[in-house]
Amino acid sequence: MFASRMSTTPLPGIGVRYDLTTREHRQLSVIAHRDGARTVNVYQADDPDACAQSLRLTGPEAASLINALAPSHHSPNLLSTTDLGLVAERIELSAVSYWNGRVLGETRMRTETGASIVAVLRLAQAIPSPTPDFRLAGGDTLIVIGTREGVEAAATILGRE
Repeated sequence: MFASRMSTTPLPGIGVRYDLTTREHRQLSVIAHRDGARTVNVYQADDPDACAQSLRLTGPEAASLINALAPSHHSPNLLSTTDLGLVAERIELSAVSYWNGRVLGETRMRTETGASIVAVLRLAQAIPSPTPDFRLAGGDTLIVIGTREGVEAAATILGRE
């Protein structure tokens, strides 16, 4: 049985690119832009470096497509961040970051941006609700939730070298 391969590439200042090789060995990518938009690219079968089709979707259009691909049959009590004007984003802390080795509280994230770091992914471990004395490390992926503006401001702060 074929297992599809997915790789992720951070695109600083843009978002994240997800590359997928399908069972038919077709290449496609999705660029998740920081403004909520998505670009879907399908590459030529005979030349996986040549883009055959590119489609840019707004945030709401991408949400509709996601709902079509994976219909949500969940409880209405679950938080739908886009309906509330909130976004959740993964922000990777680089090894050369100013914050590498410092405690989370020093970032003053919620005070400065209104956004919250709700979890940290470190290696194969998830640390939910990190406290202000949690020590950050290069390579951590921070899950940040807030308004689009707040999350973008958080990314700027966390990108400080």
